[in-house]
Amino acid sequence: MKVEIKVPAMGESISSATVGAILKPTGSQVSSDEEILELETEKVNQVLYAPDAGTITLTVQPKEVVQIGQVVGYVETSAEKGVKTSQPSPQPVLPKPASGGKSAEPGARLSKEAFIAGLQAEEPKQPPPQKMPPSQQPQMPTSAQEPAQEPAQEPPPPPQPQKSSQRPVEGERRETRRKMSKVRQVIGDRLVKVQQTTASLTTFNEVDMSQVLLLREKYKDLFEKQYGVRLGFMSFFVKAVVSALEAFPDFNSFIDGDEIVHREYYDIGVAVGTEKGVFVPVVRDCAHLAYHQIEASIAEASTKAKEGSITIEALQGGGFTITNGGVYGSLLSTPILNPPQTAILGMHKIEKRPVVVDDQIVIRPMMYLALTYDHRLVDGKDAVTFLVHIKNMLEDPARQVLHV
Repeated sequence: MKVEIKVPAMGESISSATVGAILKPTGSQVSSDEEILELETEKVNQVLYAPDAGTITLTVQPKEVVQIGQVVGYVETSAEKGVKTSQPSPQPVLPKPASGGKSAEPGARLSKEAFIAGLQAEEPKQPPPQKMPPSQQPQMPTSAQEPAQEPAQEPPPPPQPQKSSQRPVEGERRETRRKMSKVRQVIGDRLVKVQQTTASLTTFNEVDMSQVLLLREKYKDLFEKQYGVRLGFMSFFVKAVVSALEAFPDFNSFIDGDEIVHREYYDIGVAVGTEKGVFVPVVRDCAHLAYHQIEASIAEASTKAKEGSITIEALQGGGFTITNGGVYGSLLSTPILNPPQTAILGMHKIEKRPVVVDDQIVIRPMMYLALTYDHRLVDGKDAVTFLVHIKNMLEDPARQVLHV
C-alpha cells in the first residue's frame, strides 16, 4: 500500500516552500512520524514527517520549489512489499582461461624483456678506471715553474637560488562558494524592500540603567526561585514599550494602502539571533502579562528559534519589535524596520561612563537606545517623545508598576 507524502499547510501567508536537506533518501526504511526532509519557507524551516512506516520514495530534489498540498513522494508499507516477488540475482560470469592455461599477454611481456636484455648485452662494457699511486698523479705547476700558464682558479661559488619576479604568496589564497539558504534570501529581500518603500529615520537617546541593575541584583535569586526563570532586562523593556505604545498609539499602527490600521492589543516581537538568521518571535498580550511570564515566553521562544523548531504562527502578528545588539557588544546601531510595523527599538551594550547628575560628575552604567520609525506615519517630535517616555520608565522602574 502506498501512502502519499504531501506538503502541509504552514501558515495563512505561506503558499510555497523550498525543499531543503533530504534526511531520508529514496529507498530508506522509515518509521511513522520520522523526519524525512526539511522545507524552507520565507520565515522558518519546517520538518516533514513520514505518514506511515515502510520504504520511502521521494519525487523531489533539494532546492526544488513545492506548493502547499503537493505530493512529494510516498511510503510503501509492508503490505505492499509482501506482494512483490524477488528477482533472482544474476550469477557472475567467470572468465574462460586461454588455451594451454596461459594467456598471450605474459608471453608478449617476456619477449619484450628479452629484447631489452639483448640490447644491453650488445653494448660494450667500459673497464673501470684504475687508481694511480700518489707518486704518479699529475701535480699542479707553480707560478715559478711555469709562469706562462694561467694560475689555478678557485672553485666557483655554489649557485645562488634564483629570485622569482613574482612576490611570494603567504599561505593559500582560496575561495569557497555556498548556496544562500531560503531564509537568508528572504531576509535580504525584505530588508532591501523596507529601505526602498519606507521613510525610515532613527533617533537616539541614552538611559541610566542603575535602578534596573539594582532591582535585578536584589531580587534575581528570589525571582528565579519563585518562578523558575531568570530575571533579565527584556521584561523591563517590554513593559516600558507597552507603556509608551499606550501613550502614543500611532506606534502600534501600520499603513495598509491609504488607511492606517491601529491595533488595540500589544504584541511585542523580540529579535533572536540564530545560525540561520534573525527570527522575531512574538510575545502576545504583553499588557496583561507579569514580568516572569514575559521572561518565560521569551526564553521558550528563543530556545525554539535556535533549535529550528519554532512555528510560523509564533513569528506572525507583532506590532512592535525590540532588538538587542548589546549581547554581541554593539555600542550603537540603527535597526531596520520589521514590516509592516511602524517602529523598532534597538538596545545596546551597557557601559560605565561619566555623566553629570545634580551638577556632579559620576560614573553610571549607561545604554544607548535607538528608535527607527516610519516617518510617513510618525513625526519626529512624537518619535523623540516616545523614546524619552521609554527612558523615563527604565530609569525609574517603579513607574512601570504604578503606571505613572
